[in-house]
Amino acid sequence: MDPMKAQQLAAELEVEMMADMYNRMTNACHRKCVPPHYKEAELSKGEAVCLDRCVAKYLDLHERLGRKLTELSVQDEEMMRKAATGTA
Repeated sequence: MDPMKAQQLAAELEVEMMADMYNRMTNACHRKCVPPHYKEAELSKGEAVCLDRCVAKYLDLHERLGRKLTELSVQDEEMMRKAATGTA
């Protein structure tokens, strides 16, 4: 595959994954923090605080998972490289 096409595909996948994460976060935090029957047009202080904390936790977890997956990926690449050089 052409390196430019691979880079473009990776960028498109990243945008798609970020959009999916944003949608999941929005849905999860809305379900958790905002009651299904609105009483007022504006968020209450409690709802706003809940949403702020929910989003912060979601983003923190997303960052931690990303770091862990990167770490595991690097370990897998090292193991594959060692296995390839050991059998070659």
